This record gives sequence, C-alpha cells and structure tokens, in this order.
Amino acid sequence: MQDDMILDRTRLIENTDIVRDWLSRFEASLCAGDREQLLDLFAADSHWRDLLAFTWNITPHVGAQEIVQGLLEAQMSAHTSMFALDTNRTPPRRVTRTGVDVIEAIFGFESRVGRGHGIVRILADQPDRAWVLMTSLDELKGYEEPINGRRPSGQAYSRAFGGENWTEKRQRERAFEDREPAVLIVGAGQAGLSLAARLRLQGVDTLVVERLERVGDVWRNRYHSLALHNRVPLNHLPYMPFPPSWPLYLPKDMLGNWLETYAWAMECNVWTDTEFKGASYEEAAGHWSARVQRRGHPERLLHPRHIVFANGIVGKPKPARAPGLEDFAGQILHTHDYRDGSAWKGKSALVLGVGTSGHDIAQDLHAHGANVSLIQRGSITVASVEAAGINHSLYYNEGLPLEDCDLIATASTYPLLVRGYQLAVEKMLEMDKALIAGLRARGMKLDIGEDNTGHQMKLRRRFGGYYLNCGCSELIINGQVGLIQYEDIERFVNSGLKMKDGRIYKADLLVTATGYQNQNEVVRELLGENIADKIGPVWGLAKDGELSNMFRPTPQQGLWFMGGGLAHARIYSQYVALLIKANEVGLIA
Repeated sequence: MQDDMILDRTRLIENTDIVRDWLSRFEASLCAGDREQLLDLFAADSHWRDLLAFTWNITPHVGAQEIVQGLLEAQMSAHTSMFALDTNRTPPRRVTRTGVDVIEAIFGFESRVGRGHGIVRILADQPDRAWVLMTSLDELKGYEEPINGRRPSGQAYSRAFGGENWTEKRQRERAFEDREPAVLIVGAGQAGLSLAARLRLQGVDTLVVERLERVGDVWRNRYHSLALHNRVPLNHLPYMPFPPSWPLYLPKDMLGNWLETYAWAMECNVWTDTEFKGASYEEAAGHWSARVQRRGHPERLLHPRHIVFANGIVGKPKPARAPGLEDFAGQILHTHDYRDGSAWKGKSALVLGVGTSGHDIAQDLHAHGANVSLIQRGSITVASVEAAGINHSLYYNEGLPLEDCDLIATASTYPLLVRGYQLAVEKMLEMDKALIAGLRARGMKLDIGEDNTGHQMKLRRRFGGYYLNCGCSELIINGQVGLIQYEDIERFVNSGLKMKDGRIYKADLLVTATGYQNQNEVVRELLGENIADKIGPVWGLAKDGELSNMFRPTPQQGLWFMGGGLAHARIYSQYVALLIKANEVGLIA
C-alpha cells in the first residue's frame, strides 16, 4: 500500500513536470510567433478545438501545420498568455483516449478580453508533443458572473429598485412594459432556460417565449412512459444540479417540473402561452422586429437585437404518407399527440416507424394490453442503454467534478469523435451480442451506422435512426410486439393493413412515428425565404465537422440556435451567452 502511494505520487510529479514544461514552451513560442518551435510542440496528427478563446467561434483544426497557422493568426488579436496548470482542477494523469495513451491535464490562461481553461493531451511516448489541445473561454474581464463570492446581498434588491421587494421586482421585470429585451429566446425547454439563466448573470436583458401553458410542458405533454435514455450525471443544468436522490433515468414529469423550478430559481423572464409569430431583421437599426402573441393580450411587436431559436432542432410533425392511408377507418395519431395506451386495452394497434418514439409507444401500448406491431421502413441502430452509456457517460463515470468532465468532453474534433465512436461501437456490439442476434432472428433490419459509428453519429448527422433499448427489444424478440416490414405491405385498407401475400392485419389505431420537419423549414416559415436560404441547414454536419449553425454565429446577424440534449444545453449555453455578451459590449461586431 505504501509503495503504491509513493509510486502514484512519483507519477503525479512526473506528469505535472511534463505538462508545466509543455505549457511554458507553448506560451513562449506562441507569444514570440515562432512557427518552428510551435510545430515542434505538436504531433503530426494533432487536433485543436477552440471554443471562443482565440477565434470567437467554435473552431476545429486538424494537423500540426493547420493548428500552428491558426494559433499564430488568432494570437495577433487574442493576445493569450499566463498558460499554467490549474492546481484546483483534476491533476495531470495518464489515461487512454481514443486508443492513445496520453498525459491529460487542465490548464488556465488569459486573453486580452477574458479568462479561460483548456485541455492538453500530451503523448505518453512523446512527452514533448501534444496530440490534443482544447481552449475554452470561461468569462469576460469586467463582466464576471455575480455568483459565489460575488453574489449580491438580499438587501441590495430593495435599495436598487426603489423599495420594491423581490416579488414586485420580478413581476416588473417579466412584464417588459417599460423596455425592450436585448435577447428574445423562442422556447422554454432546457436549451432556452439554460441560456436565459446564463444571460441574466451576464446582465443581458432576456425574454423567453413559450407557446405551451406552463414551463416544462414540453416534457410533461409527451407520452406518459417517457424517461431519459441516459443517466442523470450527464444531464444537470447550469448552476443547479439535480438532487442526489433522483433516479438514474429521469421520468419526463420530474424533468418538466424541474424546468419550471429552474426558471423560477434562476429568475428567467418567461411568457408562457405565447406564440412567436415571425420576425424580420432591420439592417439599418441593427435589431429585429418580432411579433409575439400572448394569450389574452394584444399582439406585441418587440425589437430585440438577438433572436435565439431554442425550440429543439425540429419543427412540426411530419404527416405520414403510405398507399391507401386515406382509406384506413381507425384512429391515426402522430407520436407528438400520443399520450398513453390506456384507451386501447384489448384492441389492435400499428406503429409506423421504429425509432425511439416508435419503440417506446409500442412498449407502452403493450403494457396497457393492446395487441401492437411495429412497421419497419428502414434499417435502424439498436443498443442497450447500458452499452450506450459507454458513449454517453464516457467521461462522466470517472469520478471527476462535472466542470472537469465538461471540459474533457468538448476536446474532440470531428475525426476524433468518429474514431472514438467506432471504438465504442466495438465494445457495445460485444455487450449487446445476444440482443442483436435476437432482433435479427425476428427479421429486424439493423446497422451500426454508415461508418461503424453507431447511434451517436446518427444523432449528430440526422437526429434519428436509432433506438436505445429500454425493454421493447425483448418484447419484439419474444413475439409480444409484432414486426412488419414495410416492403411486404400492399396498402392500408379500411380495417388495417393488406399485405402483398393477401393477409390482413386489422387495426383500431395507427401511431405514426414519422418524425418532424427540420429546423430550416421552421426558419423559412417564421423568418422568410431569404434568411432560411442564407443560413442553410440547422443541425447535421457543417464542412468542419461541427454542428451546422448550432451554438455558434450564423450567417445572419443576431440569429442563434440552441438545441439537443440537456448536456448540450448546459455546456454550450455558456458559449452562446458569452458571444451575445461580447457582441452587446462591443468586443465583437
């Protein structure tokens, strides 16, 4: 035991010395503009991902030559310095990342306008060369968040606002009767509220509009059996972690109620029952003219300088199209409108589509006593939630503080993500060998992604095409939930499905799990053809491997997008908030 402690201490000292030496040489070379010395500090196959600190954007670089060129160009305006190991964060340690043995460390630094942290991964067998570098802006100098030691006193509220108490102050702030919001956020889900909370602490006046009756209804109104498919440690919101007693996989109503609590506690200004009806950008004035309609109030014309779409990454439900569907006499529901299967006990149901929602709804219908079959239109990726945790919680199962996990998780460029997912899929397939074999035996068409990257890259590329098994796969394998291949169908008929071999599948209900229109179509409808064409796709892969138009400046001044899961909201709301604040105070145009 004593020998192990001495060995661990020796390794920590060695790792610390290696990282400190690298950071010292890196800063000296960068500040001197010495290209050759910088090149000597990076492996040929190296990666740098900058999150605002150098480039005011989410900017990946691949290869030593590209990295050094990018660093030298950005340093001329960023003026970064004071690179040093942060002794208050996870200490340097030897780990294996994407199959490569590295010394991984967290460092701090400053730029001309802000302070940040970063990750460096130095090759264990070449301790003078970095393989991965990530630089992240944390805060702007002079605009630090009033939290922890800088928190306001309770008395400050009444002194600052002419004797108002907190409740009166909040009522006045939410009303926006005497001012215009600087930022209008569309959608009060996890993305909109995370950003609103961060902007408030940046001193940026923000209004969130939500079309549903209550904050959190975006989750409450989903089908009753819905729960998150990844574990709670991944899903905390900024500033307010979930209670430690909460379940690993959160039920949707718990999450909906938490969002409502979060909006109250973080003092987010939210108008519920409010429709965002459209906007146009006034170039000369530098603001939007945005129309919102609050139930029971006249339409309001607002003039925010920024509009953020935080209404997810999809729009209206896509209607199903299939031969003879108009002849079907049973009830047709899109997954968006499905709540639970209690009304269908003893009846027959079909679910068109085998994505996550399709599986979940089939499982719910079966649990309520319905005779249900899934209709598969295309190949799908299936993994157990346990196996999927290899990807989802890869860095969050190492016992590190959440803020350190978030830094580590954001360090990978697109090529590293692909490589990492491919390695994870190999392990997942081994874990799920029996599950996959059982599904294939029932005739389900399965794949592991176009380049063996599994469900995670499908999520990034098209936000669908996979299912993380929460029990429905076993029902299919055991024959308790039927499986029909779409190409075997001739057409829908009055009583259900007519197959090409003449069989009839009778059905009282058809649930269409046919997805939603993409966000670009939402933009086209609400902001017009010109802006939709100008910005292009939202979500999916941009040319640099990052998510298209998400969490970063778009081609349209004052237009931003937030979306994805809770981890996306927590991590990337920081960068969108900093970008908007920097724009507001004139640090960037």
